[in-house]
Amino acid sequence: MIKYTLKCAEGHDFESWFASASAFDSLQASGHLACVACGSSRVEKAIMTPRVSTSKAAAVAPSAPVAQTPSTDAEVEAALSKMRSEVEKNATYVGKDFAKNARDIHLGDAPDRPIWGEANAKEAKALIEDGVPVAPLPFIPTRKVN
Repeated sequence: MIKYTLKCAEGHDFESWFASASAFDSLQASGHLACVACGSSRVEKAIMTPRVSTSKAAAVAPSAPVAQTPSTDAEVEAALSKMRSEVEKNATYVGKDFAKNARDIHLGDAPDRPIWGEANAKEAKALIEDGVPVAPLPFIPTRKVN
């Protein structure tokens, strides 16, 4: 796993974890990355400063915040709503067949297209281990919302 600081075309900074550097590259090339604040799919790696400490005092010194994240519940809800809207508008929901569809697309057995759906932990882990570029979404399908 690798954590990158990212920046969208609108200037929002945020962080995200990826299975590998190549997983980030694949997701970026296929347009599957989106800004957590505005939903823009034009996302690039930002310049990152390594956290290196040379003393105990430096290790506990507070650092400046790296990411601009929504600070209120309303802002978080708005960002998630926008992300959901972008995913639903630009990707095909494949439901519980997500793992099979993602693997088929990765192997070239199905046309390359953005998809989203559901996978259990075992399926998701297998996809990641096999280098299939996937990422969890911070929401569930509408039909499962109470």
